[in-house]
Formats: sequence, C-alpha cells, structure tokens
Amino acid sequence: QVPLVESGGGSVQAGGSLRLSCSPSPTQYSRYCMGWYRQNPEKEREGVAALYVDGGAVYYADSVKGRFTISQNNAKNVLYLQMNNVTPEDTAMYYCAAGTPYCWGAIQDIANASSSAFYSLGQGTQVTVSS
Repeated sequence: QVPLVESGGGSVQAGGSLRLSCSPSPTQYSRYCMGWYRQNPEKEREGVAALYVDGGAVYYADSVKGRFTISQNNAKNVLYLQMNNVTPEDTAMYYCAAGTPYCWGAIQDIANASSSAFYSLGQGTQVTVSS
C-alpha cells in the first residue's frame, strides 16, 4: 500500500475554504524548496505555490494570489496549502512537490512542468469546487 502524502482535499462550495497537507517521509521533504501544483484533465498542469524551506521568497501563481497561502510547520516536515475563497476554477488534483537543488533561485519553476527543479511526491488529493 502506497503511503498517502497529500491529504485535506474534498468537495466544497464556491467561496469556501480547504487546507491541504503534505506529510512525506523525512527523507522526502526537501531541504531546498517545497511546493504545490495542480492538474485538471481539461487544463495544463499549473504550479500553484512554492517556498524555500529555510525561508525567504514565496511564489504564487497569479490565479491564486491573495486567496491561497503556502506554509510549513516549525519542524519543516509538513507542508500546507490554505485555500480560501475557492472558485470552480480551482477544481483539480493537487500534488505536493519537493525541490531539487535546481529550485534554488528558481522557485517559480514549480510552474514549469519540464523543469527539473521539482518532482511530485504523492498521488495527489482531489479538490472539487461547486458553484
């Protein structure tokens, strides 16, 4: 049985909130960067948010700025994505991603599916927003 990495997804009405969690094994949690991306079958993969594990700049996609917040716990082994004021456009499978050394100085590469800066950790958690 494959351990679940992402959790917290579900069905919510537009305007509601969800909090996603990413709890990988200690060896999987990157010491460089962590992030979230989402995939909707009708759209291209979209990098949602990313952060440097040791602090500093944070990246958000324009589509979620002001509504989503990426964070991690003090122990730096659990990643969160607080989703507020969700819309049907946020419906997707959400994946947690760990950063490679290439993410250093390039956390925006969470938005680039062909980049080697991030790699997916789990099987995703489904978020469905109804209008």
